[in-house]
Amino acid sequence: MIEKVDHIGIAVRDLKEAVAIYESILGLELAGYETVDEQKVRVAKMHGGPDCIELLEPSSADSPIARFLEARGPGIHHICLRVDDIETTLARFKERGLRLIDEEPRIGAGGCRIAFVHPKSTGGVLIELSEKKS
Repeated sequence: MIEKVDHIGIAVRDLKEAVAIYESILGLELAGYETVDEQKVRVAKMHGGPDCIELLEPSSADSPIARFLEARGPGIHHICLRVDDIETTLARFKERGLRLIDEEPRIGAGGCRIAFVHPKSTGGVLIELSEKKS
């Protein structure tokens, strides 16, 4: 079911500034940038060994990341868990009473199939599920 923590998503106001901090001060390596139009977000993937942090900058004022920044400011937005079968995982979570934001997977960064679990059912933490593309 759950294979590992895939990444931690961090909401930022300025992607270029955040990348500079994570590279020069924290020593993480920039793996690349991507724009995910469907989610209205620009992503910078930062690696520290096998671990990944995604820095998330809104590409539109009405994006979920823009709303998050407005309400809470910069910081941890979500934890992403890699799963081997996203449909089965969603069905199990729903059976167990978790509130799903996405009943069906959609395409996220890197072409992965993703879905979100509502933080009200996970102790206040937004959980993203990610299934790597084949």
